[in-house]
Amino acid sequence: MKLLKNLLPAMAVSLAALSVPSALAAQWHMPTPYGDANLPTKIAYDFAEQIKASTGGEVDIKVHSGASLMKHPEIPRAVRTGQVQLGEVFIGIMGNTHPIFKHDNIPFLATDYEQAQKLWEAAKPEIEKQLSKEGMILLYTVPWPAQSLYTKKPVNSLADIKGTKMRAYSPSTSRLADLMDTTPTTVQVPDIPQAFSTGIIDAMVTSPSTGANGQAWDYLSHFTEIKAWIPKNFVVVNKRAFKRLDKDAQKAILDAAAAAEARGWAEVLDQEAKDTKTLADNGIVVSKPSEQLLNELQAIGVTMTEEWEAENSQALAPVLKAYKN
Repeated sequence: MKLLKNLLPAMAVSLAALSVPSALAAQWHMPTPYGDANLPTKIAYDFAEQIKASTGGEVDIKVHSGASLMKHPEIPRAVRTGQVQLGEVFIGIMGNTHPIFKHDNIPFLATDYEQAQKLWEAAKPEIEKQLSKEGMILLYTVPWPAQSLYTKKPVNSLADIKGTKMRAYSPSTSRLADLMDTTPTTVQVPDIPQAFSTGIIDAMVTSPSTGANGQAWDYLSHFTEIKAWIPKNFVVVNKRAFKRLDKDAQKAILDAAAAAEARGWAEVLDQEAKDTKTLADNGIVVSKPSEQLLNELQAIGVTMTEEWEAENSQALAPVLKAYKN
């Protein structure tokens, strides 16, 4: 009996050791603002699983999708301050930090995936420089399908939506709404259905994926394929958290990041076609833009490109030059 009493504390310690992670394991948290049906979120889950497998559980990343851990605008600061170790962010949402983060939110600067990749390669060095200043490291990017126009009625010219309320989700999309003579209204992805249904917004420019995953046919009727730009998400990691890892764990993360980025660029075109078909199959009228609408929007694109470069010509002029050469 005495022997049993002596063994009980030791058994309790052993059981406790089995029930908690190893002290060497790193439990990391990765918020993302998008739901599980979106390609970037699917890639994020696979990215986390690959790292866990290749590090033998030394780095275990929990993905918090659909803004469940924190709202989208809060994620960059949370990563920067170490509140979370890494996070996924729509690049343009950081446009007020430095104008380089607006590079892929400029209408008609890059309108196909070949152009978008070239623009990214031109912008990437400055992106990494600015992230480093904020204590973050770039891991990978995932492009969205080309951004097009959702409305509750046919639109053949900007006059057809003048004075309406346009969804905005970044500094650049707010400026676009202004130049379209609409009222910019900030609405994050999870709130889009309610915003349309309650009249908070009347129109938006976003990807077919956002509409397909949010069942846009429940609250609007038209999708005009203006394909104005191809924005991206990026996944960033807190610099200090990354550097605390051993070299093998760091390499595992960077290898998984390279695979995630390659997958994103490889699959986005098929995703665009699939989601556009979903919109049409559910009754949304999918159409090409009229020549007048396209000309009006392209003129706005020229204005926004000029305004963007003027924000910081020293940093941005080389990016534009590298992209256009």
